[in-house]
Amino acid sequence: MVVLGIALFFVFRGGGNEVAYRTDPVTRGDVQQSVTATGTVNPVTTVQVGTQVSGTIKELYADFNSRVKKGQIIAQIDPTFYETQLAQAQANTDRADAAMRDAERILNQNKTLFARNLVAKNDYDAAVTGYDSAKAQLAQAKAALQTAATNLSYTKIFSPVDGIVISRNVDVGQTVAASFQTPTLFTIAQDLTKMQINTNVAESDIGVVQVGQDVEFTVDAYPDSQFKGKVWQKRQAPITVQNVVTYDVVIQVTNNDFRLMPGMTANVSIIIETKRNVLRITNASLRFRMTDRPAGVGAGAVPGAGSKTAGGGEKKGPSVWVLVQGTPKRVSITPGVSDGNYTEIVSGDLQEGQQVIVESLKKSKTQTGPTGPRMF
Repeated sequence: MVVLGIALFFVFRGGGNEVAYRTDPVTRGDVQQSVTATGTVNPVTTVQVGTQVSGTIKELYADFNSRVKKGQIIAQIDPTFYETQLAQAQANTDRADAAMRDAERILNQNKTLFARNLVAKNDYDAAVTGYDSAKAQLAQAKAALQTAATNLSYTKIFSPVDGIVISRNVDVGQTVAASFQTPTLFTIAQDLTKMQINTNVAESDIGVVQVGQDVEFTVDAYPDSQFKGKVWQKRQAPITVQNVVTYDVVIQVTNNDFRLMPGMTANVSIIIETKRNVLRITNASLRFRMTDRPAGVGAGAVPGAGSKTAGGGEKKGPSVWVLVQGTPKRVSITPGVSDGNYTEIVSGDLQEGQQVIVESLKKSKTQTGPTGPRMF
């Protein structure tokens, strides 16, 4: 018998056919169970900067990729209209103040005369009403003045946070209207050294995903580089698309070298469990089923019959087929962690180097050419 990594063993001949088996060896190594998904790289915090007044953009002080500080002016709307409104409101306030002072003087005069019974009560009441009205008009004028001053201050657009401008949606000379919905002028990422990946994990996998698990991922821009992160949040709200349910899992990522950019597609592997230097077999051997019953193989070794227990019943559970002195033998096992290619063997009568059947082949008895080792 010759073993070269994956070997062919022609073990039986009969009935006009030779039965051959392709095998994989039992090995020792690492097995890492993971959940795979795709997601999008995003800044942890993004702030959309808009305007609360309408007008024409007069100046821009920030552009794409500009680093800005909180309170820094980044745009200016033409203030001419709002300066005029402020001046008009100031004039209205001055006029209302003068009217109130005049109404107050008239009230004081009528109060003195009414106390001496020199004016009718109706005249006194009219003076009181006139003063109250003038006082209210002054308060209204002051409110309008404050509104005009506030609107004028809104013509200067300031950055609300420290960060980097990742989007600019206006140009000098462009008119912005804040009548119905606040327009977005800039989008600022607060800190691009800390990013997050929003990834959708399948309903069947979400149960094994936990906060704090390690994550490995790649992006198309750097296919030869592997990045690391951690599961930060497992959100409860389901996402249903065409009757397929997924859940949003948020992954925290450090981006000190600024290689990761917003919007990149990430191919994510969430590491569920890692076993080091364990006995393992290929998953192909777990999928193998004995479809023939060669001479010399007892009924208890044929799928469907299973291994017999002392009571005569079938022995249930996962099993594989190994070659023992050229004869297939069914071995019950307890599988552990799987990475999709290999599965850990927790228990079972398997030894490192033993050959496990992964496929059965048939060769016609009359076929010519080399056939490999035979057992008669």
